[in-house]
Amino acid sequence: MIIDIHAHVCAAPELYQWKANQMSARGAHGFTPKKFADDWVRDHPDTKRNLRVMDTVGTDVQFLSPRPFQLMHAEKPVKIMEAWAVANHDYIAQQVKAFPNRFQGVCAIPQAPGAPVTLGFAEIDRCVKDLGFIGLLIDTDPGEGDNSTPTLGDEYWYPLWEKMVQLDLPGLIHSTGCKHGRENYSQHFITEESLAILSIVNSRVLQDFPKLKIIVSHGGGSVPYQIGRWQADYVLKGGGTVDEFNRRLGMLYFDTCLHARKSLELLLGIAGSQHVMFGTENPGSGSAPNPETGKPFDDIKPLIDAIQTLTDEDRRNIFEDNARRLFSRLKIPRAQEAQTVSR
Repeated sequence: MIIDIHAHVCAAPELYQWKANQMSARGAHGFTPKKFADDWVRDHPDTKRNLRVMDTVGTDVQFLSPRPFQLMHAEKPVKIMEAWAVANHDYIAQQVKAFPNRFQGVCAIPQAPGAPVTLGFAEIDRCVKDLGFIGLLIDTDPGEGDNSTPTLGDEYWYPLWEKMVQLDLPGLIHSTGCKHGRENYSQHFITEESLAILSIVNSRVLQDFPKLKIIVSHGGGSVPYQIGRWQADYVLKGGGTVDEFNRRLGMLYFDTCLHARKSLELLLGIAGSQHVMFGTENPGSGSAPNPETGKPFDDIKPLIDAIQTLTDEDRRNIFEDNARRLFSRLKIPRAQEAQTVSR
């Protein structure tokens, strides 16, 4: 089975039209999240398109979260952002209900700059306990580039780590928009992922929360490519050893949302197949055609298949087993029928 742990909702334009109306009204008509009929979501062309893409690339299951660059964490009033998160989660839950063996839900915490991280805890509880979601999307920078939020090694984040351990809920590091500074949102992703890893490794987080499950999107930002620099920095500034740096790095997990085989080889060589999970973000910003392969950049399975040094066990780890080990709430059986209702 091929499980894609990093995917985002393919929602109807009507959901985003509601968002636009909310932003223009700024609460004049209240903040009641938009509701759609179950069968309308099930049969909508965008839901069907997502399934066609999965079938085309051979993906059996996708974990769906809201589109990160759409999350509006820096918008005011905060209630607009909270209502938008609820509307997204309800929509994803309807897709999961319609196709329970193809989709699983991952919630995006409502977050706001200057607000405690506990702001979104009620929505986490609703998503997990009422909607059956199995994971969490973590925005490391809700201020969208304004430098207002501490890095992940700060105790500001400790209530979230406690919550995740309590619920046995894996967290996928994935920043959102970037309204400030010189980066666009895709560039900001890489910056924030690098900071996320280094701030955790250089702090007490993994000592204080040894059962914390953290996955870093897009192959871990700069860390695999620049690992020698970060090891040296850890030794010189932190007074630790390279072995200790590597041990802490080995407590984190990474997805395969990289668009080049050599990059994937480097990541797997550093992290090992037991700490890398198949994730594509497909369809998304990587869906442009790759002239070298003739396929979209985010058709990542063939890139992994082409790595000849991987064993059968490595491939099972990447494509299925690691996801099952980490996401304890995943209930899709291993042995599925070849044809499902959606196909």
